Amino acid sequence: MTKKYNGEASGYPLREEGLRKRPRAGEILIQSILFFAGFFSIFTTLGIVYELGKEALLFFRTPEVKLWDFLTGTAWQPHINQFGILPLVTSTFITSAIAMTIAIPLGLAAAVYLSEYATEKVRKTLKPILEILAGIPTIVYGYFALMFVTPLLRSIFGRDVVEIYNMASGGLVMGILILPLVASMSEDALNAVPLALREAAYGLGATKLEVALKVVFPAALSGIAAAIIVGVSRAIGETMIVAVAVGAGPNFTFNPFRGAETMTGHIVRMSGGDLSYDSIDYNSIFAIGLMLFFITLTLNIISQRIVQRFREVYE
Repeated sequence: MTKKYNGEASGYPLREEGLRKRPRAGEILIQSILFFAGFFSIFTTLGIVYELGKEALLFFRTPEVKLWDFLTGTAWQPHINQFGILPLVTSTFITSAIAMTIAIPLGLAAAVYLSEYATEKVRKTLKPILEILAGIPTIVYGYFALMFVTPLLRSIFGRDVVEIYNMASGGLVMGILILPLVASMSEDALNAVPLALREAAYGLGATKLEVALKVVFPAALSGIAAAIIVGVSRAIGETMIVAVAVGAGPNFTFNPFRGAETMTGHIVRMSGGDLSYDSIDYNSIFAIGLMLFFITLTLNIISQRIVQRFREVYE
């Protein structure tokens, strides 16, 4: 029989105070900084929502504004009291959709190559080069869309088809801007997949392409979905490209070759004009900003649901 000894029986009584966690100044400082950062982020978000809601409430309290007409109206002409936000919303979604048709396939292809095919030396060279695209000022992208992409589209489809200011050129250049974001986040998600999954697939005779597309890609689907949602949010919130290249008229159209005005572009144009404070035009900016906030909030909630769902599958 094995004889058990406790601290007291062996003559060495255990000191309860010796097992307690000793406070360390460095850990307390780091914990305080992290708490302050989290509190500051939440406080800032609440402050933004408060200011947007306060100013937007002044807009909706105006007798000329009806909430239903604001959400379903197809004409945005404040000078004649028409405040239908659909022209701004549709142009925002059209430019974002065009951008994501560029960013998603090219970004995912770049991520798969960097994660599964490129050597370590090639990865360390190409990834910083790819991320340089994200560091270019967006105003430069805007003039690139206006001065290069628009003439190119007009030469291909015809000057009568493509207007000088159009949603297609802005959307295409936005896709180039968002591509590094999608590629970088997706590549990180692919690299996070355990090496054992790859080795097991290779052991069963799978090719590199089969491992990449049928094993690694599905296992990293939660992170890839989050990257796509973040990219969509980035496209919806983009300002300078659409302000320069898309147009300055809130037209209700689904033709990508026509000029229109996005929600962010309209906010830039109106805020830069000579609007009197507390006027209905001025307060409409905050109503549009509040709508943008709810759209991005909805996308973030969807992203969290997708990430949680697929994490449960692959844990």
